[in-house]
Amino acid sequence: MISPWHLRIARDVLRTGGVVAYPTEAVYGLGCDPQSWRAVEKLLRLKRRPAAKGLILVAASLEQLAPYIAPLTDEITQRVLPTWPGPFTWLLPAAEHTAPWLRGEHATIAVRISDHPVVKALCETFGGALVSTSANVAGRAPARNALTARRVFGSEIDYILHGPLGGLERPTSIRDARTGAVLR
Repeated sequence: MISPWHLRIARDVLRTGGVVAYPTEAVYGLGCDPQSWRAVEKLLRLKRRPAAKGLILVAASLEQLAPYIAPLTDEITQRVLPTWPGPFTWLLPAAEHTAPWLRGEHATIAVRISDHPVVKALCETFGGALVSTSANVAGRAPARNALTARRVFGSEIDYILHGPLGGLERPTSIRDARTGAVLR
């Protein structure tokens, strides 16, 4: 498990608009404070990713996602909640006030309640959901370890949490909560 000291450093970096790399279920991820346009802009620049595509939020609990999602229907609740915490990313209807830099051109937002111990601990220490995207330049293979993340992004990453991946071969599936359709 990761030390509380490293988690506090990562928390402080996130709270000051920085980007942190960390292990996830299948690849290293890049994360930042979803409330900070400056941080999200930096992350998008690093990845060379257009804001219109939207981003994924990871959390340790449903309460951490609540500010970003619309109230869930019974049908969506029955479809989504049994899969969490776990390696399932769902497109849920976004709350009206959810920033466009998070949802992109969509009325939905991609979210996951992770069971990866580092992701959970990072969200708990930060005190909320985080933007989470694979540590790679758009269109290239994602980093599968801390060294590769550092090689790809150099000092542009503000902090790296070291730890094991969660054992998946590919990034988590993305499903539409309204229909159940698998999109990735």
